[in-house]
Formats: sequence, C-alpha cells, structure tokens
Amino acid sequence: MQLQALNAFSDNYIWCATGTDGTALVVDPGEAAPVLAAADAGLRPSAILLTHHHHDHIGGVEELLQRWPQLRVFAPDDARIGTATDVVADGARFRAAGFELEVIAVPGHTSTHVAYFCAVPGGGALFSGDTLFSLGCGRLFEGSPLQMHQSLSRLAVLPASTRLYCGHEYTLSNAAFARVVEPENAALARRTQEAKHMRDNALPTLPSTLESELACNPFLRCGQPAVQTAVAGRLGRQPADEVEVFAELRRWKDGFSE
Repeated sequence: MQLQALNAFSDNYIWCATGTDGTALVVDPGEAAPVLAAADAGLRPSAILLTHHHHDHIGGVEELLQRWPQLRVFAPDDARIGTATDVVADGARFRAAGFELEVIAVPGHTSTHVAYFCAVPGGGALFSGDTLFSLGCGRLFEGSPLQMHQSLSRLAVLPASTRLYCGHEYTLSNAAFARVVEPENAALARRTQEAKHMRDNALPTLPSTLESELACNPFLRCGQPAVQTAVAGRLGRQPADEVEVFAELRRWKDGFSE
C-alpha cells in the first residue's frame, strides 16, 4: 500500500491509497482540486471512501464523479450523503482498488460515522475520519460520550501496529491539551517533539500508530490512573467510570486554549 496525503482546506487530509493494480482509493475528498492535480501527476482513482457527511469530507465527490463517472463511492447509510453508490454498515467487508476493507461503525462525532480498516502486510491501515485523531478525538456533534467512548474502544483493540490515517492535521494542538492532562507522560513528550519537528519541516505528523496513541492519547487512556487523577481534579471527586472520564476530558478539551 502506497499512501499519499493531499492537503485540502487549512488542515484536512485527503488520503490516497494505491494498490498493486495501480489504482487508488480516495478517502474523504472534501474538495476535488487536490485529487484532480494528483491525477494529472499519475494517480488513478477507482473508488472513494467516505467516513461521514460533513462537507469538508464529501464536498469534492460530485466534481470527481464528473471526471470519473464509474467511480464507486462507499459511504455510511445517511441521507445527507447523496453521492453514495455503495452503502456500507458495521462489519461489512468489501474489496476496492485491490484492498480488502472492513467497516467499523464509530458513532459519536456524527450519528452515522464509520471507519475503514485495511489489513496489509506489516500492519493494518485505519482511515478514521474525524473519530480518532493523533493525540485526540472528534467533537461530539451528534453522539453521546458513551457512544464515542465505545467507538474509540473498538478502535483501540485493533493490532498495535495499525497505522492511523485521520482527517485533519491536529496533532500539535491536541498535544498541547494532552500534556496538560498527563504532564509526566514521557511517551507523549517524545511524540510532541517528533510532531513539532515534522511540522517545522512542513511534513504531516501522520500516520501515527495505534501503539503510539495508546501510550499518548488521553482519550484512549481513560482507565489510566494519571488521566483519572487529572479528571478527578476537574470534577472535585473521583469519576464514576471511564465514560465519565471521557465525557469530562471532552468538555475540558472543548473549552481548552493553549
């Protein structure tokens, strides 16, 4: 699998995964221009994967279909996505651009959000949209803390070597919050330095790995004593369970400024 990150808007990534047959998956094309430019340089799209309905993830699809009417568009069952050719649901498995993909329902950011997991030699690839970010997670626009915590828990049990390809370049801003939650986390300090070096050199901080996220991302660490202690300090008492830890972390992050 060859992965190419196309920049869109101010901080979106459109991921393009090229398989052995030379054709590519295009993930969450919020605008068409970056994909069309990549095609002029040799990219051969054969399918589009959509994780959720937000415009910055689907806005370029109609224009891409004008160029390539035969493209299959895989998307969750959501009336707000009018370009889908193939509606997918949790647990579905399908083949596109030479890849075997599995659909994982991950409601929370939106009610119908899905992620796509592809098992490839050397570890899998996870296209997580706006559910799981490096060192963070998506805001809860349509789902509950319980739903999002359950969704993240489903992703957390994928192989540790899984590479994370999410929808936005948020790593450094997420790191600033994560370090307030866990200031003594050495793995997080190393990841922050690594990410800063990448951004200083105009490089994406992605992909991350699930192993790294489990060591650094507070939203995947709701059962860790240091995270629970930080949340208890906010609540003025011990949290009832991991869902309450997650809910308070998300509220805290929503109002956080560096």
